[in-house]
Amino acid sequence: MRIAVASQNFRTVTPHVGRTRRFIIFEATPNEPAQEIDRLDLPRGMALHDFHGDGPHPLYEVSVIIAGSIGPRFQDRMAARGITAIATAEPDPAEAARAFVEGRLAPAEPHEDHDGCTHD
Repeated sequence: MRIAVASQNFRTVTPHVGRTRRFIIFEATPNEPAQEIDRLDLPRGMALHDFHGDGPHPLYEVSVIIAGSIGPRFQDRMAARGITAIATAEPDPAEAARAFVEGRLAPAEPHEDHDGCTHD
């Protein structure tokens, strides 16, 4: 299973997944901890908020996307592609990937989006 963790600075988990262009990619295999295998540094226009084509996108090849905040529309958009999108309070990208695989990922705190709507 491939897991993409939003990390604009490649050190901490980034909020606002749709606008993030940098992701750390982890590979998780049964009974093994998730291991970093790649880093994505997407060009302008390829953040998922900006990308609206039906064509390929590098993030469409992962099974899970983790970020500090994820709105319900983004979750629905990813679910339509078979991708689980999950928000977390965990600041460390590697720990977030490991915790997800182990079923112990800390959920994100509720936040208010740019429309003034609060999300859990």
